[in-house]
Amino acid sequence: MNYGLIYNCDTANGPGLRVSLFVSGCTHHCPGCFNEQTWDFNYGQPYTGQTQTDILEMLAVPFIQGLTILGGEPMEPQNQPEVLALLRAVRAKYPEKDIWIYSGYTFEELQNPKARCYTTNTKAILNLIDVLVDGRFIMAQKDVTLAFRGSRNQRVLDVKASMTANEPHWMECYQ
Repeated sequence: MNYGLIYNCDTANGPGLRVSLFVSGCTHHCPGCFNEQTWDFNYGQPYTGQTQTDILEMLAVPFIQGLTILGGEPMEPQNQPEVLALLRAVRAKYPEKDIWIYSGYTFEELQNPKARCYTTNTKAILNLIDVLVDGRFIMAQKDVTLAFRGSRNQRVLDVKASMTANEPHWMECYQ
């Protein structure tokens, strides 16, 4: 996996101050995407063990609320092994930090074993995160007044409640 950027004090991609990892590679190619350069799986630099160590060190700061992974597309099948390894390391070291993932894939697609995005890692990833912002960006539904999403079709989901109910559950404060 490659990544384009890491922000260590991000306020745009989830509540509070966050560490945000922008992975490379996305097959959605949404018109109007704010981060087109990350569509290329080879964009940026290789994600390595040192990258993971750096992220874990950034998360050690007490005022950092959590980790956000976006892109590109973290849930592309080829990105999932490294995303899962990072999530396991974060949960082991910082169980109190919250974890958000932004994905163009919907919760329903990520739950469907026949979907292109579904791998042996998908459920494990979902079980380790707190919030999923799902759905492709749709330019015709762009709305800059929405919190933590770019278009009205996208949802900010409570993943634990969604997994328990096996259906999407909004984070109430973002409906």
